[in-house]
Amino acid sequence: MRVGDGKLSAAQTTQLLADWAGGDRGALDRLTPVVYDELRRLAAGFLRQQRPNHTLQPTALVHEAYVRMAGDSKVAWKNRAHFFGIAANAMRHILVDHARRRAASKRGGGASKPLSLDDAMIAQERPQDVIALDDALRELAEADPRRSRIIELRFFGGLTAVEIGEVVGASESTVQRDLRTAQAWLSHQLGGEAS
Repeated sequence: MRVGDGKLSAAQTTQLLADWAGGDRGALDRLTPVVYDELRRLAAGFLRQQRPNHTLQPTALVHEAYVRMAGDSKVAWKNRAHFFGIAANAMRHILVDHARRRAASKRGGGASKPLSLDDAMIAQERPQDVIALDDALRELAEADPRRSRIIELRFFGGLTAVEIGEVVGASESTVQRDLRTAQAWLSHQLGGEAS
């Protein structure tokens, strides 16, 4: 299997993931440059919406997520969407950990104010926005795990409705409906306006 121009089809990516999970380290070598570039684009897109002086850069975010994922030999990669779903979860936890450390380094960090879901997703100036979003997603996960996962995959992983459907086992229309419902619920929980 050749990487060629640096792009793999979904089927090629899935096969390399399966080979990697089966112990083929060469598959990881062929897969790494392709998925790393795609993960970096996702991270750059997310971090581009952050404050200009954000201390976490896309390369660092991707590197940390990739190291966490590559070190987990227990994951049985199902397909490309599953891989990027796991990556979304890893990036979410890295961003939340980063925000918690940053908030802890600030004494008080400023008064809490209502925020829109968009503000929470991009955490403009305050690490507590990322923390508030994470707390709300955890609460949503207790009530509706699929909707929580859909939000995570969309906003932290950049997956499309079709890709999310592959990960959660739902149709595109169900994903879109759940995404709207979850966004409205989160906006209410975060005390902001629906976005």
